[in-house]
Amino acid sequence: MEADENSVSVVATTSGSGRDTIDYTDDLRLAHVLADDADSISTDRFKAIDLHVMSKPDLTPVTDADQAVEESIRRTLSRSRSRDAVTGEEQGTTGAVPGGRGQRRWIIDPIDGTKNFVRGVPVWATLISLAVDDEVVLGVVSAPMLQRRWWASLGNGAWTGRSLLKASRCQVSDVRRIEDASLSYSSVHGWEERGQLDDMVALMRRCWRTRAYGDFWSYMLLAEGAVDIAAEPDLEVHDMAALDIIVREAGGTFTSLDGTDGPWGGNALATNGHLHDTALSFLGAMADDDGDPDAPSTGPGSVSELRPRGPRA
Repeated sequence: MEADENSVSVVATTSGSGRDTIDYTDDLRLAHVLADDADSISTDRFKAIDLHVMSKPDLTPVTDADQAVEESIRRTLSRSRSRDAVTGEEQGTTGAVPGGRGQRRWIIDPIDGTKNFVRGVPVWATLISLAVDDEVVLGVVSAPMLQRRWWASLGNGAWTGRSLLKASRCQVSDVRRIEDASLSYSSVHGWEERGQLDDMVALMRRCWRTRAYGDFWSYMLLAEGAVDIAAEPDLEVHDMAALDIIVREAGGTFTSLDGTDGPWGGNALATNGHLHDTALSFLGAMADDDGDPDAPSTGPGSVSELRPRGPRA
């Protein structure tokens, strides 16, 4: 599918709030083309005996597949959306224009779940999203070894399927009690480093079920209604942008741990909406912390009241 340079399907409609909205259908189609190309590259390198694995300065792994996928996406965007900025995990931000109304920026994670990719675990995906004026307006998550893809665009719901024409709508669960909730996470190490391991364990103890599905998978299961809460303590925007809009368009809530909407806060809490305040009461940063590393890391609610109590003496 070839996209016209800088084309975008713009259909102004008046919503109930009185604001005009834009139809990003052409951009979403392009994102699927980018995902198709990414899938072809990444699946070809998965379990390759000559896969080249390096360590980045933060000691996280990067492979030649990560680099090839991002380079391919950037090449296509340079032809089809030459005026747009691009933020990628491996090459940073290019083409950014400071300020200005209507600024468009593609945000790319070439392989989310690189550690899985390196070890031969088939749970990894390419994340592609578009932000306009720092609002994520579309996202695509493509997990080729799972033969699954999820996508969403602003005001058009979240979907999963093999193609735009063969898809079913995603909807978060209606679970309203924390005792009935399923919680997914990546690992406990990050919570320990953040000084919130006790808070995370307290939340896990209150939930009905906990599983470390990890990375993008936690949030896509949440969008489908199979998981009710997902959280991670340390993330970059490329890890979250596509997940954010898919969760929101599926009816859920996506914030940072301080309760700020969107994928910009360096960490994530996503829920079906009903459970968000309760989850924040365990994991959220207190409003008066002011960045003090010695301040208690409990949330705006009373964690001491929510934690399970042992038997009385």
